[in-house]
Amino acid sequence: MHWYLVHTKPKQEKCAFQNLQQQGYRCYLPMLPVEKLHLGNLTVVDEPLFPRYLFIQLEQGDSAKSWAPIRSTKGVNRLVCFGSEPARIDDTLIDLLRMQEASFQHKPERLFKPGERVRLTEGAFAGIEGSYQMAEGERRVMVLIELLSKPVAMRVSPTSKNIGALR
Repeated sequence: MHWYLVHTKPKQEKCAFQNLQQQGYRCYLPMLPVEKLHLGNLTVVDEPLFPRYLFIQLEQGDSAKSWAPIRSTKGVNRLVCFGSEPARIDDTLIDLLRMQEASFQHKPERLFKPGERVRLTEGAFAGIEGSYQMAEGERRVMVLIELLSKPVAMRVSPTSKNIGALR
């Protein structure tokens, strides 16, 4: 048994993963917890570590399960190949990804990082740049802005309409 790489359709990684597993294939889809804005609230959602890719374990030889159904599985685009050979992935890479994924579960990737430059995009202070300081629960964040040559801490709602990252 060796690991191979499956290229999925856009935003169909979970669908492809479930459909391949239902067909009896052993698959691995590394996930990363990420902070997102959803309906004006900061929430943590799991997203694929490698968008549009997942790993599948397959056998070779006469006794191996057919690889043919993989390409026609809902959510799958194709099996990644180099030339005519499927791209084989080393088992140690999969083991390393699993260990890393376990450490991700405890700390989600934040939407904004302390010290990151942001711009207020709505309200009386629209257009003013500041420095993201910290989240204050689910509904507020603190941003440090310069007002009259003096740093001022401001609490704002973290919706996409009120604050945006300068990237």
